[in-house]
Amino acid sequence: MISLKAMKLVIIIPCFNEEKTLDLVVNSIPNKIEGISKIEIVIIDDGSTDKTIDVAKKLGVNYIISNTLNKGLARSFEIGLNKALSLDADIIVNTDGDNQYPQQNIPDLIKPILENKADIVVANRQTNKIKHFSFIKKLFQFLGSSVVRYLSGVQIPDAVSGFRAYSRDAAKQLNIVTEFSYAIETLIQAGKKKLSVKSIDIQTNSKTRESRLFKNMWQHIKRSGSTIVRVFAMYEPFKTFFFISNLFFAPGFLLGLRFIYFYLLEGSTSGHIQSLILMAVLLIVGFQVFLIGLLADLIANNRKLIEKILRDRK
Repeated sequence: MISLKAMKLVIIIPCFNEEKTLDLVVNSIPNKIEGISKIEIVIIDDGSTDKTIDVAKKLGVNYIISNTLNKGLARSFEIGLNKALSLDADIIVNTDGDNQYPQQNIPDLIKPILENKADIVVANRQTNKIKHFSFIKKLFQFLGSSVVRYLSGVQIPDAVSGFRAYSRDAAKQLNIVTEFSYAIETLIQAGKKKLSVKSIDIQTNSKTRESRLFKNMWQHIKRSGSTIVRVFAMYEPFKTFFFISNLFFAPGFLLGLRFIYFYLLEGSTSGHIQSLILMAVLLIVGFQVFLIGLLADLIANNRKLIEKILRDRK
């Protein structure tokens, strides 16, 4: 059942040189949605050098935020999210200015939140059906989403989809710290903070331009991989450093067993001193990494307290 409370929806659209497609995006946003009493649109212009701002003004959007220089999608998303919260949004939808996503699906996107069945809803682009995606790109999209699902515990088929809806409570709990992929970061955060994340299937619109987030697929893989490692380490520091410490402990322990074996078998340590020294070095380094993990875990707990204070102030 859809909530009877009058809800306010704020749609945020990060833009960078989208003068040719912004009107297609804004004009296709539904004017009325069941369960929503007010809809407002926020444009975050990320240092565009074309007529994006002029187009936004002609379209009569509610708010335009202009970055003085290009800060990247993650920063623009964060700015939009904070603006929506300041406008007392009950639900926040993020979409792109390149008309990739079908805005007519916004009612379906926010429905699980209206029905109190989800905190976050992510649109599944069904990338295996997108014709202009190469086989390699489809493969890496699948593998990347699988890694994110495993690390976050969130069962979402399309981890990098930017067409998303957030409840107010969920948005208040998100803190963007990376510079590249807020999509991956927010999913891992959602999983670690036990937020309910659902998915709906959509069909994307025709391609209008090449992606500006990365120069090529390998750069995307590199930057996405870096984001995954950093965010997971931030929320699971002890697991991360415990795994790293075992990379030193395990071979050190095996070398120790080898040394003991030859000592018991031959009754002498002659010729095996090098192994003993290497064992000691590996065990010491492993123990130091383990201690760093304990310290990182304490810092992470402190960060959780700080995040709670910030959430209560939003």
